[in-house]
Amino acid sequence: MHDWKSELDALVAETIAFAKSMKVEIERPRSLPKEAVERGGLSAPDYDGSERDEIKKRVESFKANQERFMREREEYANSLLRRIRPITKV
Repeated sequence: MHDWKSELDALVAETIAFAKSMKVEIERPRSLPKEAVERGGLSAPDYDGSERDEIKKRVESFKANQERFMREREEYANSLLRRIRPITKV
């Protein structure tokens, strides 16, 4: 039973040594591409207004997205049923 523990400890030690021997530098992008920023749909918080107004705007946005998702699901389900009905009437 102790055999697997010693093998695991050896593997962990070997992995740590390997990771320390690797020198990887990751270059971060200096700025986000303009296209990604425009498509993101995220807006910066409005610190000029009150927190209550900011929360209200975010809740309204969330509700609008949820309603849109619900409409899209219903439209998809209806289109699927329209395609299936002729097949099932046979």
